[in-house]
Amino acid sequence: LALILNYPSNPTAQVATLDFYKDVIAFAKKHDIIVLSDLAYSEIYFNDAPPPSVLEVPGAIDCTVEFTSMSKTFSMPGWRMGFAVGNERLIAALTRVKSYLDYGAFTPIQVAAAYALNGDGSDIAEARNVYRRRRDVMVESFGKAGFDVPPPAATMFAWAKIPEKFRHLGSLEFSKLLVEKADVAVAPGIGFGEQGDDYVRLALVENKHRIRQAARNIKRWIAEEQGASDRRLG
Repeated sequence: LALILNYPSNPTAQVATLDFYKDVIAFAKKHDIIVLSDLAYSEIYFNDAPPPSVLEVPGAIDCTVEFTSMSKTFSMPGWRMGFAVGNERLIAALTRVKSYLDYGAFTPIQVAAAYALNGDGSDIAEARNVYRRRRDVMVESFGKAGFDVPPPAATMFAWAKIPEKFRHLGSLEFSKLLVEKADVAVAPGIGFGEQGDDYVRLALVENKHRIRQAARNIKRWIAEEQGASDRRLG
């Protein structure tokens, strides 16, 4: 059996605590479970301290493998570069499986990845600041538009509850309306499981001006809907 963790989380942007990881490792050892931790968003955080790794827990190395990706930290999506660390026996098993299914990436990509990993970290800090500024603009402008977005603590995503007026539609229909009426694309929460149907995932992938434009479009649409509702009631 394996327990898969993803913190900082996609889509919820939640960050796990070290105490949480301690409980996970205790549970995994008690029930002989392998822990697979996805730490892809570890460098996109907005609090003072970086998110913890499960491998910080004493003894976690006995049952854990942690994965990370160059895609998020170094803006290399599609390059398919990453690495895994953890229990020696589990890493050996992963190496064997990948030797049957996979082969080395294009050499220039490997060289670029090595160069990025050996950098001074200033590029990572700048990317983090860009995402933080976008997050702050989204939270402020969407809130003024009538679409409250809780400020995410990490990741390039925000997990927001559908405005109450539209919640009865479900996340898929609401997302369709956002595209049709406001030219704004979001990911419907139902795609992440049935418990997500009251939510949508927003991505901080556009610049601040585009985020403000999206907020203006949403505000206009909500106002039009309210006006139409008032006319029907009148």
